[in-house]
Amino acid sequence: MPPPRRPFQPPQGRNPPASRPNKNPASDRGWDPVAAWYDKLVGESGSDYHRNVIVPAALRMLAPQTGESIIDFCCGQGVLVRPLLDAGIGRFTGIDASPRLIDAAKARHGGEPRVSLVIADVCQPGNWADASHDSAVCLMAVHDVPDVKAMFTNLSRALKPGGRAVLIFMHPCFRIPRQTHWGWDADQKIQYRRIDSYGTPLEIPITTHPGKGSGEQTVFFHRPLAELLCAIGAGGLAVTSCEELYSHRRSQGSGPFSKAEHRAAEEIPVFIALKAQRL
Repeated sequence: MPPPRRPFQPPQGRNPPASRPNKNPASDRGWDPVAAWYDKLVGESGSDYHRNVIVPAALRMLAPQTGESIIDFCCGQGVLVRPLLDAGIGRFTGIDASPRLIDAAKARHGGEPRVSLVIADVCQPGNWADASHDSAVCLMAVHDVPDVKAMFTNLSRALKPGGRAVLIFMHPCFRIPRQTHWGWDADQKIQYRRIDSYGTPLEIPITTHPGKGSGEQTVFFHRPLAELLCAIGAGGLAVTSCEELYSHRRSQGSGPFSKAEHRAAEEIPVFIALKAQRL
């Protein structure tokens, strides 16, 4: 019996299907090598997963208030700018290492007086980490940053005392490129998630243009959940709540395969969302 179709399985990476390019700490330019492709893929309003799962969860957990100052770590081309401005915030600051992605964000939002877009590596010190922001957000980039403790430290320093942060990223227990896969149990007629490796931190190369032979690769930094939680605490943040986010996609077919896909989509999360507070 053949395995079922998998219409709801997202690609692996920062904002599916991309992930951070290889890092040179002395001259990190983030997503610049794949910026044009990534901007075309994600655009102004985000990918399918952004629109239906990631951004709604971020706004719900962040609960932006009128007049607040919010900083977006690894903001890319500014997917969160418009939703946050529409929520009435007073100031948006976006930080990203890619000049080309910041240029794309400026092309869309640069004329807005409430928006500031900065080219900077979030793992390095910067004058934007000035304790002036009410809240912070980092969407789909935790697994793309080589030094998460440094990023969490800068995120904490960017917040006012007691300021809050929302982090959403690929679920490290279930979504590890090349180490987790879908399987089909013909006897039980269930689709399950096979995990080949979890406890070992990994740097996994990802081909950004599969089949095109361009040679462009990015790196997915897998870390066990406990390591991430400890890094958040070491950075000066305390996790106050958590949500596990599931795919919105469902099989359009019928029969046992489709039923199994539907159940798997409801039982096995794709992303994890953490809300934290500056200590």
